[in-house]
Amino acid sequence: MDDNKTRANDTDQQATITSNTSLRENSDTQPKRLKLLQGIFLVLVAAVVGFGGGWLGAAGHESDQSNSTAAQRVVLDKQSNLISNIAQEVGQSVVSVNVTSQTTNDFSFFGMPQSTEQQSAGTGIILSSDGLIITNRHVVPKGTTKVNVVLSDGTELKDVKVVGRTNENDTLDVAFLRINNTEGHKLVPAKLGKSSDMRVGDSVVAIGNALGQFQNTVTTGIISGYGRSVQASDESGSGAENLNDLFQTDAAINQGNSGGPLVNVSGEVIGINTAVAGNAENIGFAIPIDNISGLIQSVSKTGKLQRPYLGVVYVSLTDSIAKEVGVSVKRGAYIPKEANYGRTTVISGGPADKAGIKEGDIITAVDGTSVNEQNSLGSLLGKHQPGDKVKLTINRGGKTQTIQVTLGTMPSSTNS
Repeated sequence: MDDNKTRANDTDQQATITSNTSLRENSDTQPKRLKLLQGIFLVLVAAVVGFGGGWLGAAGHESDQSNSTAAQRVVLDKQSNLISNIAQEVGQSVVSVNVTSQTTNDFSFFGMPQSTEQQSAGTGIILSSDGLIITNRHVVPKGTTKVNVVLSDGTELKDVKVVGRTNENDTLDVAFLRINNTEGHKLVPAKLGKSSDMRVGDSVVAIGNALGQFQNTVTTGIISGYGRSVQASDESGSGAENLNDLFQTDAAINQGNSGGPLVNVSGEVIGINTAVAGNAENIGFAIPIDNISGLIQSVSKTGKLQRPYLGVVYVSLTDSIAKEVGVSVKRGAYIPKEANYGRTTVISGGPADKAGIKEGDIITAVDGTSVNEQNSLGSLLGKHQPGDKVKLTINRGGKTQTIQVTLGTMPSSTNS
């Protein structure tokens, strides 16, 4: 009995010991499991936060892209509306010019020159409500027998006269027309701006009668350069003309656009489209409006084409040209010496000659405005009319002086 009881007690003690041991094991394991669960929980929380952050980031990125796209659309819409408004506003002042002319060729079955009639078309800009229009000289060349214009609303006016055109040897390719009978139609003059305010990269819009049949075609681009000189000719390569001091633009200018306006974003005419590079894409040229502002005033006032005249041949200086001709002045209008240039550069008896301008002089300013890339000598003189007195700042042999000149009338100007 006692032994059995002792064994029983031993068993109870052993059970008690086992039980205590189990409790200790449970007590030691519980914090470890708790830490493990906490770790798992933290990992899950981090994963959820990471996923949420990524989702929010992606959503934010998509939102940024959406906002950026919306902003771009707003900008494009504004640009589109701006161009549309310019086209509508300026388009009222643009006309198609249809020309009939007589040309003479040397080929004949009877050994005599033959005269043939041909049709051509260009563009013009209305300058006044009483019918004065400006276009290019080559749009209404010598031999023109009939001109009519088509307004932006499609109205054709046939009683049109050529007021005058510059001579074929003149580097300024312009002509003036007059609508004698508007037939009761209201003419809207174009707004003229300042070409000297334009800079490379500025936006422009070209409007014209593309290919002579697509009236008021609108193209856009920028001012790509200024002070350009080109030799222009017709499609056959004949009738080559030297044109100077032109804007270069990448706004598409096509045959038929000649004489049409190049306008700024304010809808002001800052140039007259006149030529396109035949061996390149999107290289067009326009006459800066400042170059002819004085001529426009003169024709408007007198009804005659009288271009102001200084009587010099000059070269616009750049760094490279200044180095080539051996002068220290880098900007201005350099009058080369006849021996080096191969022709007379100060016209005998002309306004410059009478005022004492000499070969080798550099004209650096006109009435205090510097002669440079933005303001060529031609454009600064073009603001004046024959008979105006101007003060020329001259660099002669490294010394500066001022000479006053009374402008004359260019002998090559012709009136019809």
